[in-house]
Amino acid sequence: MFEFMRGAHSGRATQGRRVAGLTGAALLTAGLLAGCQVIPTRPAAEVPAPVAQPTAALPTDGGRHRVALLVPLQGSNAGAGQAIANAATMALLDNNADNLRITTYDTSAGAPNAAARAVADGNRLILGPLLGEDALAVAQTARAAHVPVISYSNNVAVAGQDVFVMGKIPGQSIGRVVQYAREKGAQRFAALIPVGTYGERASTAMLAAVRASGGVMVGMESYDRAGAAMPAAVRRLKGHGGFDAVLIADSARVAAIAAPLLSKADGSGPRILGTELWSGEAVVTRTPSLAGAYFAAASDTRFHHFADSYKARFGAAPFRIATLGYDSVLLTLRIAHDWQGNTSFPTARLYDRGGFLGVDGAFRFAADEVIERKLEVREVRAGGVGVVSAAAGKFGD
Repeated sequence: MFEFMRGAHSGRATQGRRVAGLTGAALLTAGLLAGCQVIPTRPAAEVPAPVAQPTAALPTDGGRHRVALLVPLQGSNAGAGQAIANAATMALLDNNADNLRITTYDTSAGAPNAAARAVADGNRLILGPLLGEDALAVAQTARAAHVPVISYSNNVAVAGQDVFVMGKIPGQSIGRVVQYAREKGAQRFAALIPVGTYGERASTAMLAAVRASGGVMVGMESYDRAGAAMPAAVRRLKGHGGFDAVLIADSARVAAIAAPLLSKADGSGPRILGTELWSGEAVVTRTPSLAGAYFAAASDTRFHHFADSYKARFGAAPFRIATLGYDSVLLTLRIAHDWQGNTSFPTARLYDRGGFLGVDGAFRFAADEVIERKLEVREVRAGGVGVVSAAAGKFGD
């Protein structure tokens, strides 16, 4: 399911949406972790204060590399964190791996403390955290200890100095869908952008994508998600003049509100463009005004097999974001073939231009240590979504 795209070495995400609930997954995970000789998360009451040297809580490993997994296991994001931890375990089981010891650290009580414990315990690589607000604190701690990080967040601001961002970057899905719309004849583009960090990144990406495609940016309007600001934003956008395609850089639920406002009385209107946030959202196909819309996302071709295997092991369907845990562990296992014991993680192997092929398709890390993914373009149709431009299976440069 996971392999190098070219050569012997290579390198490899926005918070995902839940496919179905997890029931009893924590207990099952603990059993699988124990059976695979992986150290399970320590309860919060037993967590020691950060110390300068590895603690005695973990046994000495002569033949296994220590890798830390930092995810939230309590609070509102606990389900996603547990799914990632389950998927990481599944990757070890699928490969009968006995050369890694993965220890899970709960970030819900504070990412800085979790990162400090991971470093103190002697881990040579950190996988996670999931949330963008935790990424900076983890990066600072890891850099000071010269421990590389493969972060699941999409906070590109933390990338660099051996901090690799693996999350799903909104700019990449925007660039892909704009280029496809341009190929299909769209010349004049517009955008509706939510206020906030995601919106700022989306607006920057949209301007760059339209410019790179040779199109014309007609107008861009922002709106506050907290208020009933969408109708006013649409009116302002229409005031800029006609446009062939408009990006709604938000969830499918918000797009379903905005799309009817963009339609003319006869039902015609600009082509609607969406982002990776639409992937797996049922409201997309239940909204007539979104018919014909394009959006780009990671391919689901391999995900269906992954989801079936996950459900068979853990008794419930996974969060879509769980693939980050699976692919990052398999990436580590691949590099571990040439990782000598008691040495630092060989981060140079992550830069292979040939890339890797994981559950979410082909990916690699660029020189700035931000992931590049091959994405597919989907079209919303009556009762479903169809792929109109498949994701490339490899990198050609």
